[in-house]
Amino acid sequence: MAGSGTDHLRAPQDALIRCENLVVEFPVGKSGLKVHAVSDISIDAKPGETLGLVGESGCGKSTTGRALMQLPRPTGGRVLYQGRDLVQLPGAELRQLRPEMQMIFQDPISSLNPRRRVFDIVAEPLRIWKRASGAELTERVNRTLENVGIDPAVADRRPHQFSGGQCQRICIARALVLEPKVIICDEPVSALDVSVQAQILNLLEDMKATYKLTLVFIAHDLAVVKNVSDRVAVMYLGKLCEVAPPDDLYANPAHPYTAALLSSIPVPDPRIRPSEENVLGGEIPSPIAPPSGCRFRTRCPRAQDMCAQVEPKMRQIGLGHYVACHFPLEATGPKPGAAQLAAKRAAVPARPVAPPRPPGTQAF
Repeated sequence: MAGSGTDHLRAPQDALIRCENLVVEFPVGKSGLKVHAVSDISIDAKPGETLGLVGESGCGKSTTGRALMQLPRPTGGRVLYQGRDLVQLPGAELRQLRPEMQMIFQDPISSLNPRRRVFDIVAEPLRIWKRASGAELTERVNRTLENVGIDPAVADRRPHQFSGGQCQRICIARALVLEPKVIICDEPVSALDVSVQAQILNLLEDMKATYKLTLVFIAHDLAVVKNVSDRVAVMYLGKLCEVAPPDDLYANPAHPYTAALLSSIPVPDPRIRPSEENVLGGEIPSPIAPPSGCRFRTRCPRAQDMCAQVEPKMRQIGLGHYVACHFPLEATGPKPGAAQLAAKRAAVPARPVAPPRPPGTQAF
């Protein structure tokens, strides 16, 4: 059941980026109504950690990522970066922190200027912040392009001359060129083919180690999130449902919504029939008028009268495992097909070390 609370947060001094009681609302024309996109959620990420943020479309995960970047500033709550509240910072001071926080957008094609050459796209942050010029700028841009698998020899081309996977690599290069500390990855692989997804996920893992990055990885594919995250937070209709290490979350989901999401993952084995145990019914409530109490209660098979009256709070049920539910599921071990799925999906990113690419070629 979707709720609020801060019991799952680590000590403030341990987190590189942290939000507390974050609220984002959007007005509905002149009606006086509001879209409650994000309602009182709290998350954090330690230096070098990858936080996975998952949920179905419209749950507010992308809005949360943008609110962390102050794009736009949230309606309420705090966003702490290295102990500084970004929400309260004046524009000039916030702008000075921008190079340390970057974002990779969902659609790589539309996030690149079609009229500019790739070299200029990647070099633009360095020019704006006067971090390099002349030969040094060229060397840094070429090195960053090589790090993400793009041959600098083709940097004079424009985005339409590259594939979707290559454009996402260019977006990653643009985010990395200033050597930030935090990158918000807003569904960076959802628009790509499965084979290209694995390449981009491998690239993000490599770049995380090379640049010592902290990542907030937003996605709706739980199998992808499991392979890249150190901690996973599940969202539903603007609220947090569950927070746990990925292995524990997948083996023993405590929230009915998390269990339903896991059951919806297709298993590439015709001998395993889809489970009907956690099939959800009903329509998703409107974020303009969300249900009282627990927002998931209108679709939850375990809902009782209490769920309509009292909003559940985050509480610990295991080591690092937190859930916002009045009647959580009991630990029963992996769900049918979960072990096979994890093994098959985990094998995707693993690949042998490729030989150096010949000059004039680039990755797809």
